[in-house]
Amino acid sequence: MYDSFVEQLAGLDLSGFSIKPAPYNSTDFPCGDAIEQTLAGVWSDLFAMFADTALEADAEDIAWGFVNLFHRAASRKSSQLDRASDEIRALLACADGSEVHSGNLEEQIERAQAAEASMAAFEQMRETAAALYLDEIGTSWRPMTGSRSNHSANLTSAVVNARDFLRSRAERHRAATTPEGTPIVFAGGRNSFATTEEAKTFAANVWGTLDKVRNQVPDMFIAHGGDSKGVDRLAASWAERHHVQQLVFSLDRRLGARAGFKRNDQMLGLDPRYVIAFPGNGVLERLVIEAKARRITVVDRRRSTTNISKSEG
Repeated sequence: MYDSFVEQLAGLDLSGFSIKPAPYNSTDFPCGDAIEQTLAGVWSDLFAMFADTALEADAEDIAWGFVNLFHRAASRKSSQLDRASDEIRALLACADGSEVHSGNLEEQIERAQAAEASMAAFEQMRETAAALYLDEIGTSWRPMTGSRSNHSANLTSAVVNARDFLRSRAERHRAATTPEGTPIVFAGGRNSFATTEEAKTFAANVWGTLDKVRNQVPDMFIAHGGDSKGVDRLAASWAERHHVQQLVFSLDRRLGARAGFKRNDQMLGLDPRYVIAFPGNGVLERLVIEAKARRITVVDRRRSTTNISKSEG
């Protein structure tokens, strides 16, 4: 009688047996319609439960966490893909032409492709949930740290050459994290308003300005500070609704009082077509001055017709 699971395994004849990722194809993953319908149904039921209760004020945090579930799952798959890619590079560096080496290389490529396909599926779920978040909360969903990359969801049906896989992997990663088009810098501060109507008028001014700039620059992408409590939030919401890419320059708090000026330099370093300026603080004023000095056109909206009672950003 066996005393342990290890002894049971030792008593089995497992010669020639190996564990590999199961082959996959596109039908192994949820289709787009199933993702949209299922998440929409879950979202509707979840937030109907919060409505008109003492927990309604916490709904935004729950909504953010719901989207973040899929973002974290995609990030884990991305990490698995990176590890498999590292293994492929190591195997390529010590290639000896043996059957064992070829088998190991083929297995790592299969693992990498499986991780990439799963990552793309979770990213599709995250983007669907992010769209629901935008409709429910009224602002663009962003992770606490890092980027919200969106890789291609196309699946590879055949095992490709290892060098081709690594090259295409690097290209897809760059495409997912690098905006394409003409940069437009958007800047402004945190404002408060005397009435709800004034806040709505201000938001309409922001969105109308962005509409006009987009008419002039159809391939634009927005560079902004990512402040979730300031006017950047309005710009981010507009960008997501219009499928415009965003490049977020968060403050480097380690720089202290110099952080805002360093961010100005980084954004102007993009050589933007326009700088859109809404009311803000002295750092924003310096951004406008430096933009004009570089002969960058400034769309100046700092003197809004809306009565702004406080500007902090």
